[in-house]
Amino acid sequence: MKAAVVTKPYQVEIEEREIPEIGQEEVLIKVERAGICGSDLHLYKGTHAFRKPPAVLGHEISGTVCRTGAKVTRFKVGDRVTVEPQVGCGNCEFCKSGHVNLCAGKRVPGTPSWTGTFVEYFNAPEQAVYKLNDQISFEVGALVEPLAVAVQALDQITGTSKNSMAILGSGTIGLLVLAAAKHRGYQDIYCTDTAPFNRELALKLGAKAAYDPLETDVAEQIKKETNGKGVDACVIAAGAPNIVDQASAVTKKLGEVVLVSMITKEIPVYTYSFVFNEQKLLGTMTYTTEAFEEAARLINEGLDVGAVITHDLPLEETGRGLEILDKKTENAGKILVHL
Repeated sequence: MKAAVVTKPYQVEIEEREIPEIGQEEVLIKVERAGICGSDLHLYKGTHAFRKPPAVLGHEISGTVCRTGAKVTRFKVGDRVTVEPQVGCGNCEFCKSGHVNLCAGKRVPGTPSWTGTFVEYFNAPEQAVYKLNDQISFEVGALVEPLAVAVQALDQITGTSKNSMAILGSGTIGLLVLAAAKHRGYQDIYCTDTAPFNRELALKLGAKAAYDPLETDVAEQIKKETNGKGVDACVIAAGAPNIVDQASAVTKKLGEVVLVSMITKEIPVYTYSFVFNEQKLLGTMTYTTEAFEEAARLINEGLDVGAVITHDLPLEETGRGLEILDKKTENAGKILVHL
């Protein structure tokens, strides 16, 4: 089978690989769509924490079951599916408490123990596979995984008020947070992004306003829109050096800030603002199985998130897709590849 492999930083090659053998509790999936994630970009650039070249790209997937193991009971050949791309050890305190996302021994795609999803055929344990309804396109079905990241971020918010929210960064994850937050009943949602195309998408998905942080004093504007109070909650989905301070500045007293963006460089933070306003700063790591289940349900029930998809490239153009994201040579939201 064909596979898109990062052989060394900034180099992607299409290689021939063996079709995976499946265990008795696994299914083999004919991949229809796979999404390029920001973490794939880190692999491409050689900066990922644990995925190192050479490695097969991808962990976002939609496809069709083409083979089932002897002990598989919930799926049959022909089922349309997606996959939660993590399998915990099952024994640690985090797995036992439902936080498989924090399991130090979890198995994930794109590592020696499990191939990535940029392949013609992908194997997955039955427990990690979810059905897609027949009316859901494979393109939208591949968005369950990134939508789960958005659901997990919103799950960190403990406050009950849903009058307002700010989302700093309107890339794919920020836009999916927007869609999920609108579905949960948040009324006035203010988004930011330096790219005009991303701001247009935010407005299309229901944002009350979308600001360019390079041209607008975001904190001043949002305070004006909220009668000087600030928003109930703020989600950080970008990595500008001043982003945490900006989040605190737009958030009300006793409000909450959720950090979903994986900022790996040290940035300055004025912690007194959090102290003075008794705000909470919360981190969120990928998703729990519960959050993934909710994302799959939302997609199957018709949550309209297809607008974030801007490219659907053949597998052979995977390198081009990564270059678009890296160099921002084109307007791009979610880039998919098809097989």
